[in-house]
Amino acid sequence: MDRSANFRKQLAERVIVADGAMGTMLYARGVFINRCFDELNIAQPSLVLETHKEYVRAGAEILEANTFGANRARLSSFGLAEKLQAINSAGVRLAREAAGDSVFVAGAMGPLGVRIEPLGPTSFVEARSIFREQAEALVEAGADLLILETFYDLNELREAIFAVREVAGDRIPLIAHVTIDDEGNLRSGGGPEIYTRLLDEWPVDAVGINCSTGPKA
Repeated sequence: MDRSANFRKQLAERVIVADGAMGTMLYARGVFINRCFDELNIAQPSLVLETHKEYVRAGAEILEANTFGANRARLSSFGLAEKLQAINSAGVRLAREAAGDSVFVAGAMGPLGVRIEPLGPTSFVEARSIFREQAEALVEAGADLLILETFYDLNELREAIFAVREVAGDRIPLIAHVTIDDEGNLRSGGGPEIYTRLLDEWPVDAVGINCSTGPKA
């Protein structure tokens, strides 16, 4: 049984404990907020590796690669678009080095950081293409699963989900998270009765909520 299939099997049988925030930990280690945190995979790999190792020591069973913002749209704002493949590959490699054989490695994918239609100029087709490029890099690097997280726009999340499925088919496990306000609503509008129904219909293995106000609301 390969690692992706093993993850699905375990997910169906028990609770699997994931790690916590990567950006928060790197910031606490002195990385300025205006840096591209994803670039640290190649600029300061030891810093990223040690953070992963701390999560393993704390009992994490899933490590998310430091690739949350490693898509072309976000990297372009730092002049790093040409390093997309290297940054994503290094992110998975560092997580794998810390994970060993017993911990799963997830490729992390966040929003593009640009507004997509109908709220902005980026088309659905363009958004899906950008997500597909990062998904290809993460899957090629050997991620066991992918996690889409901190999405507030369901249109954007939909394009990310189907981009992953175009790249990897049904083979790779996919987790999708939205981020909500104190009332449980998405910033783009829509409450739990909307996003939970759609996420349940879309081809993902697990759904959830992350970041922003946290689980209390």
